[in-house]
Order: sequence, then structure tokens, then C-alpha cells
Amino acid sequence: MIAVIQRVTSCDVSIDGDITSSIKTGILVLLGIQNEDNQDDIKYISNKILKMRIFNDNQKHMNLSVGDVDGSIMIVSQFTLCGDVKRGNRPSYINAMDVDLARGVYNSFIDYIGSCYSKVKSGIFQANMKVNLINDGPVTLIIRSKD
Repeated sequence: MIAVIQRVTSCDVSIDGDITSSIKTGILVLLGIQNEDNQDDIKYISNKILKMRIFNDNQKHMNLSVGDVDGSIMIVSQFTLCGDVKRGNRPSYINAMDVDLARGVYNSFIDYIGSCYSKVKSGIFQANMKVNLINDGPVTLIIRSKD
């Protein structure tokens, strides 16, 4: 599982011009689900997101978690994170989980992180979404469950 997390001051997801989900201060998570990802990967990535100290304290040090600042989390599926570009110019998605299986893992991810933290929103799996965000910092990190 691959997660790109970005600290944001705001983020919204729209489909066909309509905003379907939005947050203010918090974290945008772009989530790529790979073959073999399971509940262990879900727990690992979720716990990292919840505990990651990427928000500033009073001394402007990144010392606070999303919960410490009462922020929100936006989860957006992004299978292109699983793309392999080592050969040629067209990404290979051989490492991406089959769409029907990935949908279940994505929903399980949202359910799990939502059971640990109440301020979780999401995009819609496999939808053509427009993600509008203001990256704060900018702060962007990549978390891989297999590393």
C-alpha cells in the first residue's frame, strides 16, 4: 500500500462539477492499493497517518498530529501510485490490485481509519474526481507499507 499524504488548509473532491466531500485543516491521503495488500497494510498506513507529527506547535516545529490540531482526513483512491515506470514511457499497473478486490480494501481502509478517528471523509472509488487542495507548507510525504 502506498499513501501520499499532504498537509492541507483545505481540500475538496468534486465529481462532474459537484463537490462531493470537503475538509478544512487536515491531511489529504492519496491511496494506492497494491497486490497482496491486506488488513496489516491498512493498520500500518492508518496508524502512521494518525500519529504522523506534521503540524506546527506554538514554536513552529512540526510536533503535532492531525488529532492534536483537531484536523480532518480526506482519503482519495489513486491507483496510479502503483504505476511502474522503470521501462518505457507508459506506466505498467501490474502491481495494482484488481479493481474489484481493491474496492473492498479501500472501503476497509476507510472503515478502519474511521473507527480510530471520527473526522474522516473520502472520495468515491474509481470515480473521475477533481481534487482541489491548498497544500500547507508544503508538506508532502510518502508512506509505503512494504518498506
